Amino acid sequence: MATVNQQRLRGRPAHTPGPTYISYTPDGASLVTAGSNNAIRVYNTGSVGEPVTIDDCQELNTAIAAGSDFFLAGSEDGAVSRYSLRTNDLQQVLVRCTLPIRDVALSPDGRWAAVASDELEVKLVDVQDMTRVRHLRQQTKAVKHLSFHPSGMHLAVSCSDGILYIYSLSREEPELVTKIDGLIRSLETDHQATSKAVWHPDGRAFAVPTATRDVQVVSMDDWARQRTFSNGHTADITAVAWSPNGAFLVTAAADGKILLWDSKSQNILVRYDYSSVVALAWHPLENVFCFANTEGEVFIHPDFVPSEQLPLLRKNLQPAPFIHDPLGELSVNTRKPAIANGDVNAPHHRRKRARTPDSLDDILPPDSDDDDQNDFIEDDDGAGYAEAVNGFGKRPRALSITSDRHGGKRRAVRDLWGPEVHEPFQPGSTPWRGLNLIGCAWTVDQDTHHTVTVEFYDREFHRDFHFTDAYRYDMACLNDAGALFACPPHDGRSATIFYRPHEMWTTRADWRTQLPEGEHVVAMSLSDSYVVVATSADYVRVFTLYGTPFRVYRQKSTPTVTCASWRDYVLTMGNGAVGGDGSTRLLYTIENVRRDEVCQSEDTVALPQGTTLKSVFFSDKGDPHIYDSDGVLLVLLHWRAPGQARWVPVLDTRQLSRLAGGRKQESYWPVAIMQDRFHCIILKGGDKHPFFPRPLISEFDFKVPLSSVPGAEAEPNNDDSQQQQHLALEESFVRHTVALDLLDDLYSVTDTTSSQRAERARKQAEIDKALLQLLAIECREGEERGMKALEIVGLMRDRSGKMLEAATKIAERYDRTMLVQKIRGLAESRLALKED
Repeated sequence: MATVNQQRLRGRPAHTPGPTYISYTPDGASLVTAGSNNAIRVYNTGSVGEPVTIDDCQELNTAIAAGSDFFLAGSEDGAVSRYSLRTNDLQQVLVRCTLPIRDVALSPDGRWAAVASDELEVKLVDVQDMTRVRHLRQQTKAVKHLSFHPSGMHLAVSCSDGILYIYSLSREEPELVTKIDGLIRSLETDHQATSKAVWHPDGRAFAVPTATRDVQVVSMDDWARQRTFSNGHTADITAVAWSPNGAFLVTAAADGKILLWDSKSQNILVRYDYSSVVALAWHPLENVFCFANTEGEVFIHPDFVPSEQLPLLRKNLQPAPFIHDPLGELSVNTRKPAIANGDVNAPHHRRKRARTPDSLDDILPPDSDDDDQNDFIEDDDGAGYAEAVNGFGKRPRALSITSDRHGGKRRAVRDLWGPEVHEPFQPGSTPWRGLNLIGCAWTVDQDTHHTVTVEFYDREFHRDFHFTDAYRYDMACLNDAGALFACPPHDGRSATIFYRPHEMWTTRADWRTQLPEGEHVVAMSLSDSYVVVATSADYVRVFTLYGTPFRVYRQKSTPTVTCASWRDYVLTMGNGAVGGDGSTRLLYTIENVRRDEVCQSEDTVALPQGTTLKSVFFSDKGDPHIYDSDGVLLVLLHWRAPGQARWVPVLDTRQLSRLAGGRKQESYWPVAIMQDRFHCIILKGGDKHPFFPRPLISEFDFKVPLSSVPGAEAEPNNDDSQQQQHLALEESFVRHTVALDLLDDLYSVTDTTSSQRAERARKQAEIDKALLQLLAIECREGEERGMKALEIVGLMRDRSGKMLEAATKIAERYDRTMLVQKIRGLAESRLALKED
């Protein structure tokens, strides 16, 4: 055990003597504490000033849980109250129980609150809608502790009778997964000892204190006991906490000791002497640790992990301590990796792709005095001359390569000016894993290899699995049929692509192929028909699902940026000509590889100046969509007709009502388009990628941006209400028109079914319905609006005459005689045209 020179911290008197509870916000900006008095303290991280005090709260608080912009506090009077972290005011009483509250837990996405009291049931309450409550009623005694799985899909319930319940929350009605007896102690709900199951950050196991004063790790796969943290305490354990990356475990006990354990070896690294500690909390991002005792004191310990072990704290996500780790075992079925659309690198930091063994950076040291090095430009003034690594961990291509005619050596020489190119990216990738609507995956770096965990949203269709990755795959795609992977050149081995189908009626036919030497994968996609790989040599390589090379060609627009596919259609993007702003224009090509037909060739991606492309994907109906850095979602209309395609905005996330007034600072990470809805992950503050573990996916309806959205501070009046109604009808008309045009494009190349024809009729009826409502508004405004009213009638799609008859009745209701005559004349002309 390592020894450190401990500097005794002085506790901050936060509350009156009694149990004290603490919770960090997800970003670590604030620490919220509650105790036995009627005040709640909010400490700002890094501040040495006095904390914010929220008075007039309930007394005898028994639980605290902090979200991104609010926190929940439970008390012995049975109330769970929600407070704002921005205004420090009570927002509402979220739920009220008849008996004292014992624990409150927030789901990782902050959407659901689990509430345990001395009642027999656990309540799951929607934080945004307190009327939505789910109940967990399998336990026979009162519940002492609650703990959400990192994915938010499971809840561990520690009962006072010594039984641990695990519930699945993947369905609307929670289901009991397992009941574990003999693992935890029987403790009264108000006992200071703990029996809480604390999930490891990788989600594969949890740690729980036992009756022998040890901490037992239990696997989630089979609920088997794994490693044990033993022989550390001589009294009841009162609190347990994993470090954010799972590399350390901290325990506190009634013996007056706080122990820092190494997760991998289960050895004690440091002992701290602090008595009566009942609550522990790691800072999510920094080497700061907080704990509280029964005297109402709060301790904020900077540099908690000694400097010798600090590199381990800064590592990526570490695996849970297993005796027989399923990630480390190879079998016939677990050697095939599977990852959702995107990157498979470890959490928190994107791992750079491995360089070739003979790369120039390895051969020549940075401080080499070789004369050849003098020909390279050094960016010593920050003017941007020198080559930098982009956000995807890759070096941009040299802008020119010239030859030294006298020396006979080819040197990479940068011009003083060069165009700004769009960097390559893989749709659906994050720095720590990839995800789509099928599932998601994350990886753990084990130094010599990677271990990958794959989870599916629909576990009835596919089963989750783990595998050991000896190839160090760093890119992957996932769909209902199979999983596609790619790894860069490494240790003399060429770049490799690998495909693994999920299920087959014959023996599983995995296949793997290597790319030519010096070529690596830039982007790839997987459809129901083909595997598409775009490479650094600007080749587009198309394979069948069973590994037969189908097509290979060089892309016209280079360097390659990304690709996407749907059924037989392949969309590729690359850099084109340089525009007036010094950046290259992004070009796209769509072709049907089965019929060898080009639908759109080297057309421009509609991006405003200064805007970058964030993602490209096909919808569930097969229409290409892009999402840019301005938060605008666009669909490609008429893309099957050569030269007729255009990018149409269907949603501007900056105009969402939740952002009105500027109170929320959030962005949206695109996932997919399904059933005419934008599926995305909400990113809080300045986040650029989804957090770990798996976040929940949100949905937003399409809303074509036609006008500005009034701020939340604007006072509504009758005129504004009518104006908003008018704008909403106009937006509905345009949106349904775009949807109908997309359906017409699809049906023009396919044989329509009765359900498809019915869907088209519904879209057409929605358009005419919006026009009829607009007509009523124009008629109500007066006779002088008759010209526009007639124009609206002329936009109606119905040719049966029913809608024109309805329009006539609306005009007659408002006594618009001249308009009635005009509408009847239009109806007669359409009828005559139909007869002809």
